[in-house]
Formats: sequence, structure tokens, C-alpha cells
Amino acid sequence: MKSAYVADLQPDQAVSSLFLVRDKEIRTSSATGKSWLQLELVDRTGTIEAKMWDNFSEVAATFDRDDIVKVRARVKVYRGKSELSIEQIIRAPEREFVLEDFLPHTKEDVEQLFARVRLAAAGVGDSWLRALLESVLDDPAIAAKLKRAPAAMTMHHAYIGGLVEHIVSLCSLVRDASAHYPEVNADLLYTGAILHDLGKIEELTYSRGFGYSTEGELLGHIVIALGILRKKIEAIPGFPAPLATVVEHLIVSHHGAYEFGSPRLPMVREAVLLHYLDDLDSKMGAMRATLESKEGSGTWTARNPSLRRALLRTDDFLRGAEAAGESSSPPSKPKAAGK
Repeated sequence: MKSAYVADLQPDQAVSSLFLVRDKEIRTSSATGKSWLQLELVDRTGTIEAKMWDNFSEVAATFDRDDIVKVRARVKVYRGKSELSIEQIIRAPEREFVLEDFLPHTKEDVEQLFARVRLAAAGVGDSWLRALLESVLDDPAIAAKLKRAPAAMTMHHAYIGGLVEHIVSLCSLVRDASAHYPEVNADLLYTGAILHDLGKIEELTYSRGFGYSTEGELLGHIVIALGILRKKIEAIPGFPAPLATVVEHLIVSHHGAYEFGSPRLPMVREAVLLHYLDDLDSKMGAMRATLESKEGSGTWTARNPSLRRALLRTDDFLRGAEAAGESSSPPSKPKAAGK
């Protein structure tokens, strides 16, 4: 069974534990000509790079991506980041592991999250949009995948149940934003929030490790979502064609820019607002994951690849300032002369 987890590893620690192989390749240095086995190993607490320098050629052929492996290694620090220097690695038989140890999972109760999505859908006033949402959420095949799918591979909510957690968070933002901007159509906004990433249930694979399906690689989640929704809309007799077009526009424009994968730019109020709310929740989710990670130096995290920057651990920084006797509040104004 698994003993040591990624989040608990310390520099120079000897490790003998199980990990899931997310990535695997043999690399060769252009400067020295030396080759090594490069791995990305994961468990439910995080990810760590690993290298095997000696006698790896035959070993590498005995396991593949998404396999669970037994690793004997030592934790090294390279360029401020922990990695494993592997001494031995073998494929683990299934009787020796529980898959849940290797896949990160939402901290929330998935059934409760899904119930909150259904409640948001039931509150949509437009009968056509409510019927569309219910046809999606009542589909057992879709519901099962919605409860399990991550919202992304690595950028945000990248864990089992991450997609439904992201949808619930986005619905909360929609509630507040539509109250602040009463001119927007809240029913459309809720519909977009619930359906915008629907294609990820088929774009991503998440039964053992996270990856892209063949359909996901070839089409992407926006095109996949359109296919699912058009079938659902066609099955609702009399569904208004203009309304269907606007719903589809919310889906195809929610990334906000061509360079980010949107076939169209947001061109209605609800689409613009959906894009920015989705982007906000995605970025906050990415920041949360980075700040919870132990990687980094002192009060700074490791670089977040999606945000392209390291983050300051503000609480640690301010505690350190207080411990050093530095004030965390602005100085009081000096009294005027004679008073």
C-alpha cells in the first residue's frame, strides 16, 4: 500500500512508495550526450518530477503512462524544486494499491455539489432553458461523468469532481453578478455557467490519471459541447431557434479570445460576463492550488505555469513582518504643530 505522499516529501528524504506515472520519456543532454529516464509522478496530493540516471533502458520498457509503480528514490532539490532521484522502479500489481490514493479529489461532497447544480437549474425561469438544463442533468450518462470529471488537466480544478465544483462556484458568481447588473438575462447566464464546459466530460480522460481522449485531441471541448447540446435541443419540440443560437454562442465564446480557443468573441452581454466570471473562477482556482502547494522558496510559491508567475504567500509574509517588529498597518498621521 502507499506510504509516502508527494505533499509530505522533504529534501534528502529516502522514499519507498507507490506513484502513478503521468508522463514518461527518455531524454538526452545535447551538451554531454548523457541520457536519462524522465518521469512525472503523481498521487492525490500533488506532482513531482523524477529522474533515473543508471540502468534505466530495460526498466523503462516494463511500465507505461498511467501505470502505478513502486519507487525507491531520494528527494533532491534542483533549481529550487524538489524531484526524485530514482534508484529502483517496478510496475505495481493491482492488488497492492487503491486507485483513489493517486487521483486528486475535490474536498467537497460530489453529490451535494451536483444537487446544488440541479437546484440552480430548477431556478431558471425560462421554461425552454430549464427544459434544456434538466435534459442534460437528468441524463444518467452525462450526470455520472459530470460528477467525476476534472475541470482541466492542470490549470484549475484539476482533480476528480473539479468540473462540478467549478460549475457550482460559477453559479454563485452568476447570482451575485446578475444582481449587480440587473440588465443581463440571468437565465441565460446560469445556462451558460452550467453548460459552458460540458464538453470536458468527453474531452478528458480521468479513469486512471488525467489525459486527453482522441476526440478531445481532435475536436476540443467546445466543439464536443455543441454536439451534445444540439442533440438535446433537437429532442425538445419547438425549442426556439434564436434562443438555441444564443446558448450556442455562450459556449463558443466563453474563452473570450481567438488565441485562447474561442471560435467567436463574446458579442452579447451575457457572453461577455460569462467569460470574465469563468476566467476569474479559473484563475482563483489556479492560485488556490499553487498557494496550497509546498513548492517554492520562503514566502514565495513555485511558478504557476498558467499565470506565468510565482505568488507571494501573503499571510506568511505579513506574519514574518510582524515577528520582525515591522508594522502591518499604516503609520498614524503626525499631529499638527501646536496641537
